[in-house]
Amino acid sequence: MLPHQLELLSPARTADIGIEAIQHGADAVYIGGPSFGARSTADNSVQDIARLVQHAHRFHSRIFVTLNTILRDDELEPARKLAWQLYDAGVDALIIQDMGLLEIDLPPIQLHASTQTDIRTPEKARFLQDAGLSQIVLARELTLPQIAAIRDAVDLDRTILEFFVHGALCVAYSGQCYISHAHTGRSANRGDCSQACRLPYEVKDSAGRIVAHDKHVLSMKDNNQSDNLRALIDAGCRSFKIEGRYKDMAYVKNITAHYRRLFDEILNERPELAPASHGKTTFSFTPDPDQNFNREFTDYFVQGRKEDIGAFDTPKNPGQPIGWVHKVAPDHLEISTDDPAAVIHNGDGLCYYDLQKELVGLQINRAEPAGQKGHWKLWPKDPMAGFKDLRKGVQVNRNRDMSWVRTLEKKSAERRMGVWMKLSETPDGLQLSLTDEAGFAGSAQLATEWQAPKDTVSAAAKLEQQLAKLGDTVFEPLQVQLDLPRPWFVPPSQINALRREAVAALEAARAAGLERLPRAKPVDPPAPYPEDTLSYLANVFNDKARQFYAKHGVKVIAAAYEAHEEEGEVSLMITKHCVRFSLSLCPKQAKGVTGVQGTIRAEPLQLINGKEKLTLRFDCKPCEMHVVGKIKRSVLNATPEAQIKFYKTRPVTGMH
Repeated sequence: MLPHQLELLSPARTADIGIEAIQHGADAVYIGGPSFGARSTADNSVQDIARLVQHAHRFHSRIFVTLNTILRDDELEPARKLAWQLYDAGVDALIIQDMGLLEIDLPPIQLHASTQTDIRTPEKARFLQDAGLSQIVLARELTLPQIAAIRDAVDLDRTILEFFVHGALCVAYSGQCYISHAHTGRSANRGDCSQACRLPYEVKDSAGRIVAHDKHVLSMKDNNQSDNLRALIDAGCRSFKIEGRYKDMAYVKNITAHYRRLFDEILNERPELAPASHGKTTFSFTPDPDQNFNREFTDYFVQGRKEDIGAFDTPKNPGQPIGWVHKVAPDHLEISTDDPAAVIHNGDGLCYYDLQKELVGLQINRAEPAGQKGHWKLWPKDPMAGFKDLRKGVQVNRNRDMSWVRTLEKKSAERRMGVWMKLSETPDGLQLSLTDEAGFAGSAQLATEWQAPKDTVSAAAKLEQQLAKLGDTVFEPLQVQLDLPRPWFVPPSQINALRREAVAALEAARAAGLERLPRAKPVDPPAPYPEDTLSYLANVFNDKARQFYAKHGVKVIAAAYEAHEEEGEVSLMITKHCVRFSLSLCPKQAKGVTGVQGTIRAEPLQLINGKEKLTLRFDCKPCEMHVVGKIKRSVLNATPEAQIKFYKTRPVTGMH
């Protein structure tokens, strides 16, 4: 991809979802292979991925496969074999976290740095570029000036900066969360996160007072950078990633279409920019991010720290306000809608907040208009007696609209490439030449005798009409030109065969013209790593990864947390999100407030969920929060995944 191209990068849980992402305008799709992807239940066979590659490459869209877990020594050889199988299947790049992969015999396939490599600094970005990674996804927590500083530190001819623009937010710096492993033995860096961040917690201060009760204080709203795309482009981003390898078909269709529209607007404004693939997409629906599961939206830290980034009340989808409870009966309820024209359907999902601010779901079995416009009688799937605090005057939201669901269950987009068509007379008969918008050409010949048409006036129009029938192809006619010195009659069957042959020739030319993305060569001598000591936070889990860092000048290398060398209290999560700030207890917020100044200190807080206890410590200089805890004895007693220990002296880790 050239520096002036913009890439819309969509997720795919399955090959079929990936194909729909391409149809809805994705320039590239990322998908998990049969193993070693950081979403343990989103695996796909190499054969399915090859099918997705074949479809994507017709539009010169690219397919990236996640090989982004940290690997044990005994997994490096299976990972190497898989990488070669994916390369042979035509995959364009591998997304990796484990630097041990750079020390084995990989195919000449392009390598991208996964979000788990935690790229927050210009130095780290520059190092990964010099180590041979061609595309690097920046930490979601970065501000526009921080992104611009990374842009200035790398060579944009060698490195593409990728940024997450939509989807669920991991509260931790990616790759820097070990709560799941410490509490359950399931490692996020191995693709099996238990999502402790979405649980409710009681928050206590250092004196044992309850600061917040049953709040999801580590749960973030969902990322939405729709309003920041131009600023992100100006800061140096060229690949724009939608989160969601667990998400369903409707989500991928809708969100891909939403960003395709926004980027097409930008491309129309800025002729110096180009899409990274070919074809124009048309939709049979109006994209709307609010229609999919979301925890409400935030643009996180891109425009600086904000107070409203958390989804503290619920990790569920609160939906959109639709109306108010008008009446509650023993077997049904009545609501009046905010918009009298709004329609409620059988199967819709509604919800409301009870008095404890917990979200309660109401799945509607049957919906009927109740007299005046905007009034509805609703019969829920579950008994009315079970709906806590449901009473007259309660606001109701809709978080699933069945008419929307049905719209996206059907065909909802077409992607076509424009072609110029020219029919010429030759000494042997006719030639049809096709040239597409990207400059690729294909032609076919028809050996036939000239026949005069019965109606010379309409002959040309009939030929043009027959030639333009590109319906079942990925092309659409921009212009049909007849370069004929005399009027011709050609039987429709012969025109159809000629057109099919010319289209096949054009497809072959396009396939031949799609070059494999080049594998970047690491600089020689090896670039020094920005630090000479690595703690467990570097996620070094195999001997090849240790060799990689040693080659790049690191002197002390600790084993990954999953190796069970860290038995005491350590930082189990590092995050830019600050619970003190979100609860208005930050010393910086209190600065200058009369009567408060100097009385608020960044003392630790405690998080409690059942028997689980975690300590929050605050590092105010970099404005970061550490969630501190230790590995459970039951996890330690289980057989460790890897027996490794290769540091010489124990490095200083985290915040204690």
